[in-house]
Amino acid sequence: MIIYGIPNCNTVKKARTWLADNGFNPTFHDFKKSGITAEKLNEWCATFGWEKVLNKKGTTWKKLSPGEQALVVDQESAVQLLLKYTSAIKRPVVELNGKAVLISFEEEAYQKTLK
Repeated sequence: MIIYGIPNCNTVKKARTWLADNGFNPTFHDFKKSGITAEKLNEWCATFGWEKVLNKKGTTWKKLSPGEQALVVDQESAVQLLLKYTSAIKRPVVELNGKAVLISFEEEAYQKTLK
């Protein structure tokens, strides 16, 4: 199991705590430090939809100029933006056996998917 995110994100902290409390010991991938590939972002977009992978509620998105925001019209443009601004990736993303199974943190979804 791998959990992707950034360590100071409250949602990532909640997910990591839930996973630990429920007996999981995932590898943590900090995409601020270790980066992320277009291939991985495209996999996540195929699983969840690019609109969900791109976090439009976060500070990073809100700080972008209207012009930069307007350039994001499809998966390809979203992936290009996310490669440049990794903080705009919805987090965390949890992979199990190399496949993304969860995005963000909702306890019910984690219980249903992982138990």
